[in-house]
Amino acid sequence: MGSGNVEVIQYLVDTRGLWPGATKTKELETEASRALALLNDEEKKAVLRYYFVADAKMSLTSHLLKHWVVSKYAGIPWWDTKLTRDEKTKPVYVDPATGKQPVAFNVSHQCGVVTLVAVSGYDGQVDVGTDVVCTSERRTRDHRVINTEGWGKFVDMHADVFGRSEAAYLKSDLLGTQAGLPNLARGEATVDFKLRCFYTLWCLREAYVKMTGEALLAPWLKDLEFKRFRAPQPGKGFVQLPDGELVGTQEIIKEHEILFRGAKVTDANICLRSLGPDYMTCSAIRTPQRKEDALSWDLGPYEFLTMDQILADAEARLGN
Repeated sequence: MGSGNVEVIQYLVDTRGLWPGATKTKELETEASRALALLNDEEKKAVLRYYFVADAKMSLTSHLLKHWVVSKYAGIPWWDTKLTRDEKTKPVYVDPATGKQPVAFNVSHQCGVVTLVAVSGYDGQVDVGTDVVCTSERRTRDHRVINTEGWGKFVDMHADVFGRSEAAYLKSDLLGTQAGLPNLARGEATVDFKLRCFYTLWCLREAYVKMTGEALLAPWLKDLEFKRFRAPQPGKGFVQLPDGELVGTQEIIKEHEILFRGAKVTDANICLRSLGPDYMTCSAIRTPQRKEDALSWDLGPYEFLTMDQILADAEARLGN
């Protein structure tokens, strides 16, 4: 067991400009026929079941990314990337010859952006999770609820998915403990800052929970707490730069205080990053049998992957 030839893979795809001729989901059958041809019948039906074309585009891209990462990094033909689900219903690829998972992967999507985190080449169990959030996607609705019902009521509406102390922190100590609130911020600017903190916590928790293989309905959600979490400062461009190019900023958060049932969590490598002014990504990785392995891996920036590259790689592997 070890990490001699391990590769940590982090990519994102911006689907907002893809297949512009498709204004309805049904139209993807012609506009995105090249991409759909790379999915099996069940996956195609799942994509075309979405009412909104934007959601269908993200679903299509998510399916492609899972097959792409397995084919590319496990070195197998595209049609041999038979994905199944483990005992927790998390999608996995199991090598039929060895019974092992040569690539562990997870995807997430929101507001047109799809993220992928994966680990290949690790000899042992590795758990991975990713999440992406957009603080402004529901801004109009969020502000309306907050202006009508109050910030406390807004937090309480989502309290079931937060830890025991987290909702109380969001409602009481937030502005006094979080850095980054603009000087003399008032009104909408203050609400936007609170929402950024809210979605930061959401992103952290979602990535962690997905790493464990559970869903947001896991019975232990209240037992997981991110204490004194920090919201990353908004990025300027829609890109994630290497750590060394962000000296003096707070767009990357790698240190977290996490409690599970009151005990400190020490085995999770978690990296939270800004992506432009409104998006954030979070990667969470652990190696349960040797926690020091995952903790030693550098979680750098997500790289952009184009649909043309995905399709070209896939088509090149159809018969190999």
